[in-house]
Amino acid sequence: MSDYMFMLESHLSADQFRVVGQIQGLAAASGSALFLTGGAMRDMLGGFPVRDLDFTVEGSAIKLARAAESKFGASIVSTDDLRKSAELRFPNGVTAEIGAAHTERFPKSGGKPQAAGATIHEDLRCRDFTINAIALSLNKASLGLLIDPTNGAGDIERKELRAIHNYSFYDDPSRLLRMVRFRVRLGYAIDERTKLQAENAREAEMLTRITPEALGVELRHMAKEPNSADLVHALEDEGLMTLYSPVLVGAKSNAAGLTKLQKARQMAPFGWEQRMSCLPLFLSVLLEKLNAKELQAFFKAAELERSEINSVQKMEAAAKKLERELKSPKLQKASQLYKAVVKAPGEQILYLAVNSAQRIVQDRIRNYFQKHLPAAAEITDEVVAATGVASGTAKFARAKEEMVLKRLDARPKKPEPVPEPAPPPPPMSSFARGPGPRAPRAT
Repeated sequence: MSDYMFMLESHLSADQFRVVGQIQGLAAASGSALFLTGGAMRDMLGGFPVRDLDFTVEGSAIKLARAAESKFGASIVSTDDLRKSAELRFPNGVTAEIGAAHTERFPKSGGKPQAAGATIHEDLRCRDFTINAIALSLNKASLGLLIDPTNGAGDIERKELRAIHNYSFYDDPSRLLRMVRFRVRLGYAIDERTKLQAENAREAEMLTRITPEALGVELRHMAKEPNSADLVHALEDEGLMTLYSPVLVGAKSNAAGLTKLQKARQMAPFGWEQRMSCLPLFLSVLLEKLNAKELQAFFKAAELERSEINSVQKMEAAAKKLERELKSPKLQKASQLYKAVVKAPGEQILYLAVNSAQRIVQDRIRNYFQKHLPAAAEITDEVVAATGVASGTAKFARAKEEMVLKRLDARPKKPEPVPEPAPPPPPMSSFARGPGPRAPRAT
């Protein structure tokens, strides 16, 4: 095993690594060259948790996604006809994107690019920043080979953001927002040349050429960021939040609410966000201070879909229903609270953590994250399998749930009392010690 394959395995969860193996097997069976790319490689080399898996295939990505759908039960969340890519969600909660290796040419600034099939090296050279232009071969003949044509690994080591092309921000001006997002998330400095390129693009009024579709794409990425308060503050300082709404500044941007949301998301363990819809949660907090007319203008500027708008508008009512359940006096046992919370959508739980005025609801949500989830995590699949129940069956799932609930309601063992050390013996008197040495006689 190469050093990079060992590093990959050590940075992924067991479920993520299993998905890598599944996609790897499908690509090998189809005779397509497969690579791990983009954010997955950036986060792995930078020492960050890998949120999503990004695959690039020299072949048909849609065909590979459909094979994963039929063989492993993955669901295709969305597809991009232009770039021939698909976003997948696996039954274990792992999310992945499979894209076809391609090049992009922009006939018009901010417009749709012209995509064409390409090799992995050509694909990497057409990306936005060097830190996102790294690939790891998952092919048998070159397994673990690092492909880094723009020295992105060096920039990760230096903690720098560097654009690949001189006209990167002219081709796709939405990269100006993306650059700020990466700077806030990773804590990297912006390369001086890249900074100058960004300033030139802004002076050339490239911000006016960002399409509503591109604003919507970037908004969905913003919603997934755990440090949303820091990100919105940075975008506001750069004058970029006004691209969505000219009134979304100062008090209107609800800085206090976003700070509460950022703290609430920090309570959740890594990977938990996979069970929640981030966009309605983020927007319900961000847009809280806007009136109906301002809301409609915002939705239009980001070209949000009707289903996304509905989810934002229904967020409060849905969360209130959960709030009534969580403050019920019937939830006396830890297992009862766990069952009530674990089945609820994650965005509703965090919405209440931000907005609920009920002290008991806040305490119960905090207990769920800080006590009940860690206790439930102790009941692993290996623990259940040791009882002799076949893994992957309905009986296995029921057995695991029963063991979790029993673990939650078990009284913690009292620590055994530590015996006090015996007191030291009393000092001996001068009579018991006997006469000491005589003082020398004066002469």
